[in-house]
Amino acid sequence: MKAMIFGCTGQDGSLLARSLLTEGLDVVGISRSTNPNLSSHKKLNINGNIEIATANICDFREILELINKYQPDEIYNLAAQSSVGLSFKQPVDTFNSIINGTVNLLEVARFASYNKPIYFAGSSEIFGDTLYPADIKTKRTPLSPYAIAKDASFNTVQVYRQAYGLRCVTGILFNHESPYRAPNFVTRKIVEGALQCQKQKDFRLQLGDLSVARDWGWAEEYIEAMKLILRADKQRDHIICTGRMTTLEYFVEKVFAGLNLEWRNHVDINSSLKRPSEIKYSVGNPLPMLDDHGWKARNDVDGVIQMLIDYLS
Repeated sequence: MKAMIFGCTGQDGSLLARSLLTEGLDVVGISRSTNPNLSSHKKLNINGNIEIATANICDFREILELINKYQPDEIYNLAAQSSVGLSFKQPVDTFNSIINGTVNLLEVARFASYNKPIYFAGSSEIFGDTLYPADIKTKRTPLSPYAIAKDASFNTVQVYRQAYGLRCVTGILFNHESPYRAPNFVTRKIVEGALQCQKQKDFRLQLGDLSVARDWGWAEEYIEAMKLILRADKQRDHIICTGRMTTLEYFVEKVFAGLNLEWRNHVDINSSLKRPSEIKYSVGNPLPMLDDHGWKARNDVDGVIQMLIDYLS
């Protein structure tokens, strides 16, 4: 068995590669960089255990050659610009990497009569505000360039599955964290900032809107849910979440309390860090995953916070 991962060096790609290797699969990782950042692979002790190839997911010829060469039994597309905040500054790159990347990979699969399963990484951002736990049928109201692109990708995958019979599926992941998040993601910023405050009493952590609320889970668990969705006998899009929503202020308070600090003594609210358009409430419905695959998140936000502190301390 051989798996191919587009976006193999990010948080999800690295954790997925380790999980697949543990199962005994050969793993080919695709990076758009000729000099990829393999720091997460090194931390996970998988550096050198997967074959790394260089390709642009938007290049039809390059992707076709890769699939013909390696003949993967399953493909995971996790490649794209993945920061919501950055998408406001770089909308063109965001649209190109997500929408064009999705269409190109699907077109290659259609052209090559590739009949193995393909997983696409979706995002809870497509729903906008969710006053009630979102499921697949919830109205989608994307509020950022990133969310608009992910919504288009989600629709495109459905069309190719229904119109062309491709075995393609989208997993719509709500916020999921690990120590392998990029430093610009707010959860890692909060934990590392709190640890800095613990060491340096005059350090001030700069944060934006703390009233936003999210459904936070643990990335390693979500990787297992992704594989279940991909390998199901019948491809069906699913939401991966915990079903519990808390505010960012709660996250900050719990992190600082875990280090015996009062967060209000160390945090400054900086209005310049607020996004032009922000989702206030985001929570998913975990029951369909439980019903279809027997999967349920073992850790919600409290477990996530404690594990991040333990790993990053």
